[in-house]
Amino acid sequence: MKIRQLFDYETWTYTYLIWDETTKEAAVIDSVLEQVNRDMQHITELGLTVKYLLETHIHADHITGAGPLREKTGAKIVIHKNSGSKCADILTSENDVLTLGTQEIRIIHTPGHTDNDSTYLIKGAAFTGDTLLIRDCGRTDFQLGNTQALYQSITQKLFTLPEETVIFPAHDYEGLSQSTIAEEKAFNIRIGANKSFEEFSNIMDNLMLPDPKRIHIAVPGNLACGNVKTNQKA
Repeated sequence: MKIRQLFDYETWTYTYLIWDETTKEAAVIDSVLEQVNRDMQHITELGLTVKYLLETHIHADHITGAGPLREKTGAKIVIHKNSGSKCADILTSENDVLTLGTQEIRIIHTPGHTDNDSTYLIKGAAFTGDTLLIRDCGRTDFQLGNTQALYQSITQKLFTLPEETVIFPAHDYEGLSQSTIAEEKAFNIRIGANKSFEEFSNIMDNLMLPDPKRIHIAVPGNLACGNVKTNQKA
């Protein structure tokens, strides 16, 4: 499996283009509306056939490019069934499996940041969305967030993966690009080093973060699969 990590500087969002080397079947994970042309350039130049447009959750900080990418590629939009999406093609559940050529993509339901977060597990790599970030984790104070659910998703699901599993998050604000399960278990400032739920809850309850700047347009825009008007970059 080949992985191409792309970045949107405006929203600090990582988009991933992954593909099976033999068949050239591909998926795009967490696209950004303003970067659709960039993504299509990579898809065209690499000769890929996009099969899936994978969303880790309904984002509150940017609008997905999944709808426009579906129009251009014919790929299927994929998101967890708890999203309530009316425009996605595939609504997933725990342990569903998708395929790219001979490669399997396993869905792990990892709620807590929202109730519809999914991690996509692909041959030694976990695309963790906002659930598990590098030395950090997603917030739990909006979009049906739940601190206990997030703690369980990370400690009982993600932290039980093989320690060499590489994690690729949906965002990073410090210029970091990837980590491993072993590193996050040891060094994650919010949930690493065997922190108890009480310790984790105390940290999460005292973050006092402002709402994402785009939340009022991002959430409805993502429930529409990104089919909204925008000043998209040429």
